[in-house]
Amino acid sequence: MTILIEQPEIGSQLEHKNLSSKTNELVLDCGFVVPKDVSNDGFVTPELVSNNEFLAPEINAFGHTFRDYDAESERQKTVEEFYRLNHINQTYDYVKKMREEYSKLNRAEMSIWECCELLNEVVDDSDPDLDEPQIEHLLQTAEAIRKDFPDEDWLHLTALIHDLGKVLLLPVFGGLPQWAVVGDTHPLGCAFDESIVHHKYFNENPDYHNTSYNTKNGVYSEGCGLNNVMISWGHDDYMYLVAKENGTTLPPAALFIIRYHSFYPLHRSGAYEHLMNKEDKDNMKWLKIFNKYDLYSKSKVRVDVEKVKPYYLSLIEKYFPEKLRW
Repeated sequence: MTILIEQPEIGSQLEHKNLSSKTNELVLDCGFVVPKDVSNDGFVTPELVSNNEFLAPEINAFGHTFRDYDAESERQKTVEEFYRLNHINQTYDYVKKMREEYSKLNRAEMSIWECCELLNEVVDDSDPDLDEPQIEHLLQTAEAIRKDFPDEDWLHLTALIHDLGKVLLLPVFGGLPQWAVVGDTHPLGCAFDESIVHHKYFNENPDYHNTSYNTKNGVYSEGCGLNNVMISWGHDDYMYLVAKENGTTLPPAALFIIRYHSFYPLHRSGAYEHLMNKEDKDNMKWLKIFNKYDLYSKSKVRVDVEKVKPYYLSLIEKYFPEKLRW
């Protein structure tokens, strides 16, 4: 029997957002105003301003500006130590080994929602903006996107599952150290761009001194596509592998968001754009929109899990099998 699965029209709502030539802004449905900043390569790099219902806070839960890695606090000391270990230990060979090991998907079998509940046990030491259980952040992000993009149900589900790979911190998934699971990601096999947070610690990474890896292109060629680039190992790549290998029907833009949402040197600083191909650039438009909600929806506002659960269960049923290999 052949089963035809209708893929979602992911471009429709993005294309119909109101572009104001007078204000040079992209106006989203629920009050987000995203000024258009078109870079030399022609695609939008939005910066978030907000009004109306969904307000982007100016400070995080610790009283600092978002992604401020220099603010003096006990939390910041934890974050910096995390990045020191991350930058020393994430090497090209290490990432290759981890991808081979975890692509076996032999750690567990469970549903997407069961994995969401597991995430209640996880706190991300790399995040300077949040110390709440991760399930809170997932639902905050998903609900914020749902308000502004009500017709893009694939994006709502993507927001819900984008951090599920953080279960790698739990014993059943290998109990990996924080530096191997969370934090900003970056390529291996080419030079470490200076936009990477706490760049100074790369001096102790053996790849830093490897002449095959420390040039702009390294082992890659311009326009090779991010799919051919080795990215530091963590929850992004793991969840991408889980979704892809379990046959999700989510569109390519969703898988791109899941895989690269922590790749801040690229989507915040424009580093490594020379490695992107056309498909990457098309998908980047959605990642830049997603990232604003991922970052600015972190707050102490609680989401009524039982109220929204039926909706997200329906999306899981639409885009995933009942049980997945992890």
